Amino acid sequence: MAAITTGSAVSFARPVKAINVGSVSFAGLRKDNVAFRMQPVTQRLAVICAAKKETVEKVCDIVKKQLVLPEGTQVTGASKFTDLGADSLDTVEIVMGLEEAFHISVEESSAQSIATVEDAANLIDKLVEAEAGK
Repeated sequence: MAAITTGSAVSFARPVKAINVGSVSFAGLRKDNVAFRMQPVTQRLAVICAAKKETVEKVCDIVKKQLVLPEGTQVTGASKFTDLGADSLDTVEIVMGLEEAFHISVEESSAQSIATVEDAANLIDKLVEAEAGK
């Protein structure tokens, strides 16, 4: 390695390898004689209906009660049932408790998509709103 002297300081930096960017095509990449085109990705906006604060708090209380969590266990909207120690049977019992507390009926397909407190609260608000619209 050659030392480069700049003023009184000595640098042992590696020489920079130059590459020819003129030969690189940004229109596509090639791997094993197969061309891959790089297409711009359209951005999609997702509208997330955040649950009401009261609903999230009530769901947190029901989850704490159903899972018999120790005093001081923090349950928030982002809490996952599995992280709180719930298995599939516990999740079914949580859903049953939510149905009873909010006077709603949750379909099995919807119940399977619930993984967090926020998921449950969003579904409850949606179902309660649908019931009110009838």
